[in-house]
Amino acid sequence: MDYLKISIQISPFAEWIRDVINSELANIGFESFVETEKGMEAFIPEKNYTDLGIGEIVKSYEEDFKFSIEKEKIESKNWNEEWEKNYFKPLVIKEECVIRAPFHTDFPKTKYEIIIEPNMAFGTGNHETTSMMIEHILENEMTGKKVLDMGCGTGILGILASMKGAKTVTAIDIDEWSFNGTMENSVLNQIKNIEVKQGDASLLGTEKYDIIFANIQRNVLLADIPVYSKCLNKTGKIFLSGYYENDLNDIKTAAENRGLEDAGFKVRNNWVAHGFVKK
Repeated sequence: MDYLKISIQISPFAEWIRDVINSELANIGFESFVETEKGMEAFIPEKNYTDLGIGEIVKSYEEDFKFSIEKEKIESKNWNEEWEKNYFKPLVIKEECVIRAPFHTDFPKTKYEIIIEPNMAFGTGNHETTSMMIEHILENEMTGKKVLDMGCGTGILGILASMKGAKTVTAIDIDEWSFNGTMENSVLNQIKNIEVKQGDASLLGTEKYDIIFANIQRNVLLADIPVYSKCLNKTGKIFLSGYYENDLNDIKTAAENRGLEDAGFKVRNNWVAHGFVKK
């Protein structure tokens, strides 16, 4: 699958308008973002892209800001080069976990070392949502737990849960890149208890889980929270991310309406990673 990289420059630049544009782009199908000095780069499958979507979004703010928008086709064979160009460097989280690519040779030693092959799948740990979800995993017991990772991306969350002693991990993503990437990264990290599936929440049946991760985006979370709740064991924990702080109350209300009790959240650069416990 080929992707498009949409580069957006904002003048005058303000972080809050970049965050707003990022959020609205996520709602129309953009899958990952890289912040730049004066704007952002956003990535979307080429088949899902329409000029109208971006035009309508920026039109609302053109009275106060000017937007320069450029498109670039990213073929699948060039994705490793793209990540190297964007300085995918080893990342250390809470001094316990290092995330690196196979081509990295200089990186610190930590308790957990995760190798991620860069591809179109989202989740190298550099984005706030992924890093906060990793922090939640590091802070919570995984030993002997049955784990579900929805919107698994590169498989990074499930891989870390397995390293921390999870009994089994089920990783699901609608995207073929994510399916293949999670399979590949599981092998790279010698993880043997991850079952990877391509699809969405409709794949979830009667199986119950002790821990659920769902780092997706607001609209998908709101639609699927009822399904996640049914799949979660009593006293089980679910961690939700992929949305902005101004969506926090909507997500919290939807979760509480399904018997999920607020267990605290993290916020970083306006992104949220929220934990809940099933009553």
